[in-house]
Amino acid sequence: MTASPPPPAGRSSREAWAGRALSGLAILFLLADGAMKLVPLQPVTDTMQALGWPTDPALLRTLGVIQIAATLLYAYPPSSVFGAVLLTGYLGGAIATHVRVGSPLFTHVLFGVYVGAVMWGGLWIRSPALRDVLYGKR
Repeated sequence: MTASPPPPAGRSSREAWAGRALSGLAILFLLADGAMKLVPLQPVTDTMQALGWPTDPALLRTLGVIQIAATLLYAYPPSSVFGAVLLTGYLGGAIATHVRVGSPLFTHVLFGVYVGAVMWGGLWIRSPALRDVLYGKR
């Protein structure tokens, strides 16, 4: 068994692991959610119908592929910011859908905000370069 690599400059080992844990949590959730759309499972079809979306299996698979592709971009460090931007747009569509049908605020409408916060929080912690760009150091 080999030791884990040292964290990049400007970040402690604890920060590196916290960022990986938050990002990993978001990645696992988003991949599982996307995979359920690929099948598509009956609860996914029922939910899409309740939200006013067509229940065409091809549409569900397309949404699943988009979600999985964006999540994989997020998981790959060189493209993680691009993946996070794509996923933010995807989650924004989910939020808008829930607002449109009058879903409960804290459990349904804001769920995309919660997932996005975990996703961006993990990226923020694990990427000193992102913090530098946002703080104008580059």
